[in-house]
Amino acid sequence: MGITPRPLCENPASALPTLPSLSTLPTSILASWLGPSGIKNLSAVKSDKRLVVIFLRGAMDGASLIVPYGDDEYHNHRRTIGLGTPKTGLTDLDGFFGLHPAASILKPWFSKGKLAAIHAIGSMDQTRSHFEAMATMERGAKGEAQELSSGWLARALHATQPATPSPLRAVAFGSLLPDTLRGAPSPSVIRTINDVKLGGSKALRGIIKQLYETGDTAAHASGLAALRVLDAMDSVNPDAYTPAAGATYPQSPTGESLRQAALLLKADVGATSLFLDSTGWDSHVTQGTSSGYLAGLFTDLAAALNAFVTDIGPMLEKTTVVVMTEFGRRIPENSALGTDHGRAGAWLVLGNGVSGGKVHAEWPGLKTEQLDGPGDLKVTLDYRNVLLEVSQLVFGETITSKALFPGLTYKPSGVFPKALT
Repeated sequence: MGITPRPLCENPASALPTLPSLSTLPTSILASWLGPSGIKNLSAVKSDKRLVVIFLRGAMDGASLIVPYGDDEYHNHRRTIGLGTPKTGLTDLDGFFGLHPAASILKPWFSKGKLAAIHAIGSMDQTRSHFEAMATMERGAKGEAQELSSGWLARALHATQPATPSPLRAVAFGSLLPDTLRGAPSPSVIRTINDVKLGGSKALRGIIKQLYETGDTAAHASGLAALRVLDAMDSVNPDAYTPAAGATYPQSPTGESLRQAALLLKADVGATSLFLDSTGWDSHVTQGTSSGYLAGLFTDLAAALNAFVTDIGPMLEKTTVVVMTEFGRRIPENSALGTDHGRAGAWLVLGNGVSGGKVHAEWPGLKTEQLDGPGDLKVTLDYRNVLLEVSQLVFGETITSKALFPGLTYKPSGVFPKALT
């Protein structure tokens, strides 16, 4: 079902320019944007492991998605919007945590060891501002005061840039480059796979190809590489795509982005890092319980994730999905039957390398004296540890803590046991 997202309580800059589609760019600009490359054929850009990052913007209430029903204080703090116990509808995970009933479609993946949850995770920064927190997390900083100009994923891509990278190695679905990929080598920003089309007649393409075949500069190589990828993408039609294994994506922005992400991965054109947003997670007012606004978002997210992992099938063995959010929400409910900005929250991880079938948490407790500040779940796991581990898992041993997250004192999360740190 479609979800109409609520706006964040803070207004982002609304006048930011949108990026043009590839089909509207002159070929010379296209080649420059996609970056220099010496690819000779598409087999040269095939990748082994893939990373899909989903950012839940607005601060998802982790205590409603992964409910600590085994902590008695949870029920005291949420007398109206609390989710109860497995006997009253929760999907039990481990005898202490339960999955929101609207996301129960994900339980089989948890039981198969393909899905794990992480709780009490967050930034060490004390900010409760959406945009400060998102900027901090996307840059991979300890806090707002740590000056890092590039995104954490951009640094990982830089550190592992192959000699012949695909022009579509890093792709963000949307209209703006996310801070996560800011500074990456030639990232692509697309609204739809149809943007990755050159169009025009075969004669026109032949003329363009001749222009780039008559030289041996980086620009010529880049132009030819871009044309080869675009030629390959001509056979990819998202409008006619039928997902595998009966997977059904919800008709929502998140569902459509993940549907196109699956199609792009299957096209095998060297896409190794995909980023997409899910918005509307700011739930100050009437967030609901087993039904209502937040339940609708959980239904949409869970259905989209289930369709994606079903659709890509065996590719899940080499694909890691990280579902993250900038911070969690306050544990006590507010007077508007919602929750206010908090600190620690919950993430989901699926696929390759994941120690699944577990809720990874160093649980801090929910007694008033155990909460942080005005009533927030205390952060016991610095989010950078998880992103370091997943980066090493996907990109390899050349990724170092010092290069990716300066100043981090690494603490194993247990989520990715085969990480190289």
